[in-house]
Amino acid sequence: KVRGGFMVDIGMDAFLPASLVDLRPVRNLDQFLNLTSKFVILKINQKRRNIVVSRKDYLEREKQLARRSRHDTLQVGGVVKGRVKNITDFGAFIDLGHLDGLLHITDMSWGRVPHPSKLVKIGDEIEVVVLAIDKEQGKVSLGIKQRLGDPWEQAPEKFPIGTRAPGKVVNILPYGAFVELEPGVEGLVHISDLSWTKRVSHPTELLHIGDAVEVVVLNLDPAVRKISLGIKQAQENPWQGVRQKYGVGDRLRGVIRNLTDF
Repeated sequence: KVRGGFMVDIGMDAFLPASLVDLRPVRNLDQFLNLTSKFVILKINQKRRNIVVSRKDYLEREKQLARRSRHDTLQVGGVVKGRVKNITDFGAFIDLGHLDGLLHITDMSWGRVPHPSKLVKIGDEIEVVVLAIDKEQGKVSLGIKQRLGDPWEQAPEKFPIGTRAPGKVVNILPYGAFVELEPGVEGLVHISDLSWTKRVSHPTELLHIGDAVEVVVLNLDPAVRKISLGIKQAQENPWQGVRQKYGVGDRLRGVIRNLTDF
């Protein structure tokens, strides 16, 4: 160990700068004393009899070779094992061995995923499908849901028009609510199909995310993955029996609900 790095015996003395001893900055340089390793010669000055070597460059070269080798073993559509290395808002990075791949949040499940951490944890060993390989950019796209069947393939048989089905409210927008019939299969209940009798200005007047509801399938288009659902259709339409309940000239008692100019 010398000032600024090490002297390395390669058959003659060579200087190894401390900044080039490893891929990452190192605080404890003593751990490298007496280490046998390979180096890349960076500079030779014959007049001064000075040689500069780098272990970092050698490690980077080996890392690139290992990455290319791993690239060659991967095939689109193949299933490989990996370890969850990092988690972000848009997905998780999977260590495939000398190579990282991105598991995007949209490829984790056929259903809604609020955050990747809900499905995977750092250190988890998982099996993923290789979706795409870009050798030039060194990128690999991975998926989990592709190992499972697409639920929309069975949707026409499971949820034909007129079917009553239980569901869960998973999202609410001003024009309606999205109800999950099963993971990956969601349908829209339009605001006009929420109630036979109530004037609903916003779906939150009747529904909240997480509510269990019963719906009727009104329309289905598997080609564009859309299902129209109705909540009021799962209930009796009060107007169907109005002639039996009320007659012209009947006296009734009721509550004033609204006032208008007319």
